[in-house]
Amino acid sequence: MKTKMLMASAAILGAMTANERMAGRYLRDGTGHPDPKTAEQLAADVKKMFQESLDKVKEIADEALGKAKSGENLSTSLKEKADEALMKMNTLQEQVSEMEQRLARGTGDGKDGEKSIGEQFTEDQKVKEFLGQKMPRGRVDLAVKATITSATTNAAGSVGAALQATRLPGVVELPQRRMTVRDLLTPGRMDQNALEYVQEKLFNNNAGMVAEGAAKPQSDIQLELKSTTAKVIAHHFKASRQIMEDLAQLRSLIDNRGFYGLAFKEESQLLNGDGTGQNLLGIIPQATAFAAPITLTSPTSIDLMRLAMLQAALAEFPATGHVLNPIDWTWIETLKDAGGNYIIGDPQGSTAPRLWNLPVVTTQSMQVDKFLTGAFQLGAQLFDRWDARVELATENEDDFIKNLVTLLFEERLALAVYRPQAFIYGDFGRVV
Repeated sequence: MKTKMLMASAAILGAMTANERMAGRYLRDGTGHPDPKTAEQLAADVKKMFQESLDKVKEIADEALGKAKSGENLSTSLKEKADEALMKMNTLQEQVSEMEQRLARGTGDGKDGEKSIGEQFTEDQKVKEFLGQKMPRGRVDLAVKATITSATTNAAGSVGAALQATRLPGVVELPQRRMTVRDLLTPGRMDQNALEYVQEKLFNNNAGMVAEGAAKPQSDIQLELKSTTAKVIAHHFKASRQIMEDLAQLRSLIDNRGFYGLAFKEESQLLNGDGTGQNLLGIIPQATAFAAPITLTSPTSIDLMRLAMLQAALAEFPATGHVLNPIDWTWIETLKDAGGNYIIGDPQGSTAPRLWNLPVVTTQSMQVDKFLTGAFQLGAQLFDRWDARVELATENEDDFIKNLVTLLFEERLALAVYRPQAFIYGDFGRVV
């Protein structure tokens, strides 16, 4: 009996595989054309027919199993009924599956994708009835739900403005220049706005050998009173109180930029200030012009800087350093001899820049094709009246009512160039 039951089940299952390949793709009406019903109606009809076919298969299976249990052989007609029922059930099952997929995509007419607004309007039943009138009068409308997109235009469904980009932490700041000139000078403090000092302008030395009882020669010395005043370097930022409290990174950025801005302006003033108005009188406007003490044949840039050192030494102010633009220092480092070997540059070297045993300081505050060689600590001094500082205020009425904060950064300083002969300012002559 067990063998007969297995034979009955195999007959039904074998018919399923054979008949699945015979299933149709769509329901058809009596004319052979697609049924004019809507997709939802077709889906409901197909599901109903599928359930009826499933019940029929169950009925045949129960009959076959009953005969197998009683020891009866399955008739040929019963097998044919099973094959026919299974084929119909498989066909309907495939149709149900495909129609469900198309309904999930928003269309049941064999077309993928969403209908345009124009298609929705022309296919709307109310619109069709209105246009079908002989003399249509009145109005008809269609409510269309917009597709939600990532667009940021002023249109329905545009939600791009609500999408948040991935924000990396911190702020990518602009590069900062390394300040060097202040460190070359002797530091000092001042208690008042004005700074005065007596400078020796002339010394006529007539000292000589004197015989007993003879008159002694007279030497002349000329002194000059020099004065300078402290100048203020300052700038400020505006920020809301909410930002100052909510974003610590912004506070740090403003602090760094605030003090960096002061140092940036200070370095330019120490070198190039012309002394007019509120400008410092810098080192270069007071320096001694380069004049080669000796004549060399085809001197290089390296030779010119050595001659500047000699000029300062002959003025009794031995140089302590050189100041160059980074472009000029690169030019010097890449000079080669006739054999293609670097004269002073070492691509693998890691020592601090030096030339003729003196440190080389590079800054973009120095003009290209120029050089400054001198005794910096002996020849000049920097005086701080106010150290660089920051002040915060909301005293302005407009700032108060707008929750704004003013951040003021400032410093006050003076520069005294005691010995202009200690600084030699020259031109390499490469740039016309």
